[in-house]
Amino acid sequence: MFRLLLTFILYSCVLNHNPLLAQVGPPIELANRYNEDIVITDYLVSEKLDGVRARWNNEQLITRSGNPISAPDWFIRGFPAQFLDGELWIARKKFEKTASVVLTQQPDERWRDVKFMIFDLPEHPGPFSERFSKLETLIRQANLPQLKIIPQLRFANTSALMEALDTVIAKGGEGLMLHYQDALYVSGRGNNVLKLKKHMDAEAIVLAYLPGKGKYLGMMGALIVQMSNGQKFKIGSGFSDDERLNPPAIGSVITYKYYDFTVNGIPKFASYMRQITPK
Repeated sequence: MFRLLLTFILYSCVLNHNPLLAQVGPPIELANRYNEDIVITDYLVSEKLDGVRARWNNEQLITRSGNPISAPDWFIRGFPAQFLDGELWIARKKFEKTASVVLTQQPDERWRDVKFMIFDLPEHPGPFSERFSKLETLIRQANLPQLKIIPQLRFANTSALMEALDTVIAKGGEGLMLHYQDALYVSGRGNNVLKLKKHMDAEAIVLAYLPGKGKYLGMMGALIVQMSNGQKFKIGSGFSDDERLNPPAIGSVITYKYYDFTVNGIPKFASYMRQITPK
């Protein structure tokens, strides 16, 4: 309860501060939501993996916010002398396990289950189709069991794309990623990379906690969060009991899912999914 009371005191101090703008990380490319106006045949499509985004900078693995990842020496030994963009991943529906392994300061044998799934070469000057071809060669030459490339497929039309989405979802996957074949690697969020999911998701900063009631008495009842546009709203669903007892830290970034917006710009039926930045 002390943590909750302290948070309410801090709330007024952080209400108008947006930590997302202060974070310093590698210049990574981010995806926009899929829209139906695109020409499907212009895109290479891969599964959206539920892992931890990571960058190999030819020296170490770092998170999207620039923090070093304590990977074992054996894991990164033999990595290509190229910057690599990918996901540290164990399996579908294993995000929490993956995060607990790769964000731990002291690496252990659980890293044997982790794969670095590569999808881009951020410093290659060519379009995505060329970058992917180069990636295939690099990963084949490296010949490391922990270093894999995420397969890219082409689809003839929207119907085939949606069938592929249904197949991935049925297998426990999250969705699909679409890369515009002629796009250069550009940091920031844009339409060169699109994500296609059954629901929409976004990120927000945790500002404060609201206390739980009823069966959640003494726990966190809801989060007060802030979207990248400054809009603030409450998320009260999607948490396990353990997450309510140990909620995401103030100032951390979370992912939530939603199904549209209200007339006031608030995400409809927002539900917590996961914490992006570690506590």
